[in-house]
Amino acid sequence: MEEETGTALGLISRQSPEKLRKRVIVIDLALPLGQIANTAALLSLSLGRRFPEMIGADLVDSEGHVRLGITTHPIPVLKSDADGLRVLREKCKSFEPELTVIELISATGTTRSYADYAEALRQTPAAELTYQGVVLCGETRCVNRLTGSLGLLR
Repeated sequence: MEEETGTALGLISRQSPEKLRKRVIVIDLALPLGQIANTAALLSLSLGRRFPEMIGADLVDSEGHVRLGITTHPIPVLKSDADGLRVLREKCKSFEPELTVIELISATGTTRSYADYAEALRQTPAAELTYQGVVLCGETRCVNRLTGSLGLLR
């Protein structure tokens, strides 16, 4: 279904809203490989929870076995550093709520429960947060404007 859509950038399109949406994960390249993988996994799960329509239907293989659906949309994983993530997160604020932003802070490495993580987030001033990664999901031109200078994580 196509409809006219407005965005935080004031853009209007007659394409379907889903065709206009882009998702990216941006991760601190300085993290150890295990933390990079864990950050990507945690952010992906949170994105899938927020947008369950991204997950395709279950599929049947050539032998008739059911394989669970995976995402039907690309999710590039981009690289930054800690300072770049902080700047990116700050820039995103002016585009919310049209832009969905999910972040993971370094407290994941020092807390043992979600309640502890929530408390660490609540007690840490925003200017002192250290981001491991963020997900952006929103209008393609907006996401590109915010992340276009970032390279792929390789």
